Amino acid sequence: MAISSDSSSPGTHSPATIRELYRTMQTIRQCEQQLAKSHQRGLIHGACHTYVGEEAIAAGAFAHLRNDDVVFSTHRGHGHALAKGMEPRALIAELYGRETGCSFGRGGSMHLFQPEIGMMGTSGIVGPCILQACGGGYTFKLRQVDQVAVACFGDGAVNNGAFHEGLNMAAIWQLPVLFICENNQFATEVPFEYSSGIPDVGRRAANYGLPGFEVDGNDVLEIHRLAGEAIARARRGEGATLIECKTYRTRAHAEGMGDFTYRTRDDVEAWKQRCPIKQLRDVATQQGWVTTDELDAIDVEIQTLVEAAHQFASDSAFPAGETATTHVYCETPRPLPSPPPPPGDRITTYVGGTLEALDAEMAANPDIFVMGEGIGERGGNFTTTLGLYAKYGPTRLCDTPICERGFVGLGCGAAMTGTRPVIDFMFIDFINDAFGELINQIAKMQYMSQGRLQMPVLLRGCIGIGHSAATHHSGSYHSIFSHIPGLRVVLPATPYDNKGLFLHALRTQDPVLFLEHRELMAVKGPVPECDYEIPFGQAAVARPGTDVTVVALSLMRHHALAAAEALASEGVSVEVIDPRTVSPLDHHTILESVAKTGRLLVVDEAFGPCSVAADISATMADVGFDELDAPIKRLQGAFAPTPYAPSLEQAIVPNPQTVRDAIVALLEE
Repeated sequence: MAISSDSSSPGTHSPATIRELYRTMQTIRQCEQQLAKSHQRGLIHGACHTYVGEEAIAAGAFAHLRNDDVVFSTHRGHGHALAKGMEPRALIAELYGRETGCSFGRGGSMHLFQPEIGMMGTSGIVGPCILQACGGGYTFKLRQVDQVAVACFGDGAVNNGAFHEGLNMAAIWQLPVLFICENNQFATEVPFEYSSGIPDVGRRAANYGLPGFEVDGNDVLEIHRLAGEAIARARRGEGATLIECKTYRTRAHAEGMGDFTYRTRDDVEAWKQRCPIKQLRDVATQQGWVTTDELDAIDVEIQTLVEAAHQFASDSAFPAGETATTHVYCETPRPLPSPPPPPGDRITTYVGGTLEALDAEMAANPDIFVMGEGIGERGGNFTTTLGLYAKYGPTRLCDTPICERGFVGLGCGAAMTGTRPVIDFMFIDFINDAFGELINQIAKMQYMSQGRLQMPVLLRGCIGIGHSAATHHSGSYHSIFSHIPGLRVVLPATPYDNKGLFLHALRTQDPVLFLEHRELMAVKGPVPECDYEIPFGQAAVARPGTDVTVVALSLMRHHALAAAEALASEGVSVEVIDPRTVSPLDHHTILESVAKTGRLLVVDEAFGPCSVAADISATMADVGFDELDAPIKRLQGAFAPTPYAPSLEQAIVPNPQTVRDAIVALLEE
């Protein structure tokens, strides 16, 4: 049952605490008032979501945080950033779009980053901060430190799946997380009383076995007390807490928006009378904890600070246009790995190579952990983690609930706080439930933080048609993900490549989508026992030839080799190129081959429109037009969901015979 709090009898607080709480709230209020004026003057180029009326929450809760504790926030995050220690000039400059802003002008109001002080970022999407805070908490649990992660979110987020998945994960793994719901009564313009079947948020914690509190969100002293107790519990290893702070924003959802179609002026005025700053000022002076003169001096101090911050931001330069594409990927130099050795004669399976790579890296790097469904004692659906649970235990080989959005979002937060998650999502169809976490968070984090947050997340799982798995276990969506800046997308086709690419993925600082075709899992081939890496963006010439180039992805490499072998007896020399990665894509090796053969066929199991094959074809038509003796051809899967019956399944994907026929047709052009 949730505990309802009331601090009508505030208790004893030191004058220093009162002054600091008041100073923080005044800093937030005066910054927001300046930003509201600046928005009216056109100094702010996009949205501006102010925190006016809610200052008590961040001030009261964050007073207990250390510099090494972390905060993950939502679009209304100015107050969180300032309460965590961000200088007003860094915040104001960011909203002015200047290079001196906390996100170097890349974020504006909704994307505030300063990881140096534990401000891990705010998000324009509702809910991800809950999952990322779980990831921060998981890092601290793994490292056995007493740091705490905080998620601040509005009432709208509690009706989002991230809320359920996040609180459930925090509960079952006893993560050191403080969840703070700032219930300001409206999600944009939708009243909470309409959007929720439960009138309160704090009591929901009981459904997850967590302590939950419902508190007056304008009472900074009571928030300070409750948050202090919750943070102390988290530091002791006693798990997460949910605190609902019932408050009200007294300005519009965002500056410039209409405000009185969904609420009345009388309501807003009534809440203004409950101003948290006025409440603290009144009780503190009446109790004799501080004097009016002391608080007046703070008001003047903050006014001077904010005026100087505004001037600093106004005088700062806009970021240079040539920096607009930096930090999409990690730019920290890393020594190049030694060239990979020849395959040798040691034989193992496609999965066996990655298993020994993962085992060796987990032994060498205690920050690596694996999450997924059934990857613990069971060893994974495809034996991808077989035997590792006994070696490394349940924290580093962590079985998850069925909550792909949840544990992918957790992986993002864990990477942001310095660990290296390996997310085993089993089938790529499943990770589509986490599409937003991949695209809006993981892929963009390095860019939005100007490279200060790296994203070493390895997400692995199966693609491909086979075994009559039907439409929800047979996808090949690498074309979609290869469109996304910030992601690396890998499609190994042999045991040798699988191990070398996997080791490289475990050592890069970029997020990697590592896609293994289900029909290759039991394939055997030569794999050196030694440590070796295959860098991304280096295609393999799987078979040299002179008459035609076939670029073949994943399983299609094997079909193309079978077709090439059959045609060799007819005097046709086929060069087979396996890109191995599709983001980055090695166009150079393909162009070299086309310059030799004059003909190009691209074979991919995935459906055709807007595909990797289309990109290869368009690029070669552009840069290799003079080398071509015939039109470029593509052979792809049908533009249809995957059916169940074997006869239907076989009809929609290329096979060795259809590849052979396509090569012959191309040679006749």
